[in-house]
Amino acid sequence: MVASSRSTGKKINFKGKEHEVLDLENFDFSKVKIAFFAAGGEISKKFAQKAAKNCLVIDNSSYYRMDPEVPLIVPQVNSDDLKNINKNIIANPNCSTIQLVIALKPLHDLFAIKRIVVSTYQSVSGGGKAPMDELIEQTKLVLDNKKVKSKNFTKQIAFNVIPHIDVFSDDGYTKEELKMTNETKKILDDKINLTATCVRLPVLVSHSESVNIEFEKPYSLAKVREALDNFEGCKVIDDRTDGGYSTPLEAEGKVETFISRIREDKTIKNGLNLWIVSDNLLRGAALNAVEIAEALIKNNFYGK
Repeated sequence: MVASSRSTGKKINFKGKEHEVLDLENFDFSKVKIAFFAAGGEISKKFAQKAAKNCLVIDNSSYYRMDPEVPLIVPQVNSDDLKNINKNIIANPNCSTIQLVIALKPLHDLFAIKRIVVSTYQSVSGGGKAPMDELIEQTKLVLDNKKVKSKNFTKQIAFNVIPHIDVFSDDGYTKEELKMTNETKKILDDKINLTATCVRLPVLVSHSESVNIEFEKPYSLAKVREALDNFEGCKVIDDRTDGGYSTPLEAEGKVETFISRIREDKTIKNGLNLWIVSDNLLRGAALNAVEIAEALIKNNFYGK
């Protein structure tokens, strides 16, 4: 356990064993084989390359994701890219991208994806603990008919939706939307065209995505369901009855990416609509990082 000097000496219990927090500034990375960085882009910028001189680094921040020399990995999708570790650093993708590409991969292999239109419905936990606390606080204030003042959001989040995640670029897209486009191309196929609208919802955990796909090849719904249900990390819940679909609440704490509302888009040739839900803290962050480490070990890239 490594952190800033503010936390040095603290004790953290993990799986029944107490671990003392060590100081990042003075930590000797030659003592470890794999280091997980989960402290934001600035910390990764300052310390990841230092660590990578002595061990493999799995970085959860956005800092190295688009570096052409750093593989951006979702093990179920592109673990072969782990053969190309030039800087001893591996990047963990954005949470909304991870659940998307896991669902896209088996379909792309079969039918060749041409274009994607995705609208996300993202929980406040994507912004960290403070936004989660604020959603709870705002909800209580609104129910008590008290005035709400937003601290971590551009507008009131309680009983509202905000079509704005991360900073705006000059073309009007937000950084979160551009992450989805660029990361999907890097992980899956740079020929895929993707446009996104990312929206923050008053939900504590789990991201949802409405996905419209245009394939190059004809498909059948039966083959789509079969491919998704048989792909590692995916689970189809699509009963076409009241409640026969997955929602953020059911996905919380689960490792799967759930796919529902599978149906033909009758407005375009080879078009398909999906509803995708996954726990952004687990599948979209921590679990993927651990699975990268497992893939390194499984493929004998560990310790190089």
